[in-house]
Amino acid sequence: MRFVFPLVLTFVVTLAGCARTEHAPAGGGDGGPAAGESQTLTLKGSDTMVILGQRWAEAYMKATPDVTIQVTGGGSGTGIAALINGTTDICESSRPMKDKERDEVQAKRGAPAVETKVALDALAVYVSASNPLTEISIPALRGVYLGDTKGWKAIGGPDHAIVLYGRENNSGTYGYFKEHVLENKDFAAAVQTLAGTAAVVSAIKGDPFGIGYGGIAYLEGIRALKVKKDDASPAVAPSLQTAQDGSYPIARFLYFYTAGAPTGLGKRFVDWVQSQAGQGVIEQVGYYPLPKG
Repeated sequence: MRFVFPLVLTFVVTLAGCARTEHAPAGGGDGGPAAGESQTLTLKGSDTMVILGQRWAEAYMKATPDVTIQVTGGGSGTGIAALINGTTDICESSRPMKDKERDEVQAKRGAPAVETKVALDALAVYVSASNPLTEISIPALRGVYLGDTKGWKAIGGPDHAIVLYGRENNSGTYGYFKEHVLENKDFAAAVQTLAGTAAVVSAIKGDPFGIGYGGIAYLEGIRALKVKKDDASPAVAPSLQTAQDGSYPIARFLYFYTAGAPTGLGKRFVDWVQSQAGQGVIEQVGYYPLPKG
């Protein structure tokens, strides 16, 4: 099942109830809150992950109705900045933190940035459902987004100019794509920068000659191309199996970051997210659970 995501990618989840419970959800951490411990948790960051974070929060709060979890988007960079300045408990990020960012967390929070892998995503290359192209290699995709290849016909598509869509530069998806596809070269000036993956998907739906990229969970009403590592490699479709076994060339982990190891409610929530119950939520949204073992 996949969700159709709205264009507004900021949510606040506050489903706190009146009843109290004496236990954490199955798979939880240290068995319950200590006296005087805060029962509010904040998550902020990746727009790719905001719906996933919301679903996790809803499921956790249903099992522990005395807890309030607030989830907001804004981009991985926004979440990392919030972690640095202490305005979020957990940063959701679709890319690994940079060394400079880790140093800032240590300097300003007095604790190291602790990384927790929470899900897998096969970064999808989106085209219109009417586009005849079915696959693309990483080198060809690089040429498209650097502006070296301007027409679909050069890569097996229709005889028309390629219309480029992408993410804003505070997005973890932007950063991942730039590093792993463009080899850290600059995007072409012709790329139309959009705020959020849902906006990219909406643009592709309305543009038969458009191309975009983003999380696999947003694939609704458009197609994902099979991707080849290079021109001599087989084309691989994004899927649970190919993301988990690494054969899909632009699969990535999705992360939580905290300032120091999580404690209290934060630890119980992170432990639950990694438990069978929390991982079961992931496929409902359209991403992939972590590999077992």
